Amino acid sequence: MFREEKTFVLRFSLEARFPENYDGEEDDYAWLKRWEGQIKPEILKSIFTLLRRHPDLKAHIRNRGISAEDEIEIVIEKDFPEAEDQ
Repeated sequence: MFREEKTFVLRFSLEARFPENYDGEEDDYAWLKRWEGQIKPEILKSIFTLLRRHPDLKAHIRNRGISAEDEIEIVIEKDFPEAEDQ
């Protein structure tokens, strides 16, 4: 079987800015908890909803040993049928 591959990276860099009088971790990382608990899952759901509209593609999450808080890899596969012998 011959395989071709292409990697595409969509990177999110999260930043929070606080006023000068902010005293460290007062908010207990509420902005980051919102990302992890609400926004990131909504993004992933949207991606898989869109990919399901393309029945010729199969998508799944692949874990390469990196925490899902730091990286999520989505594998999108397309299989081509074997040519019939003539």
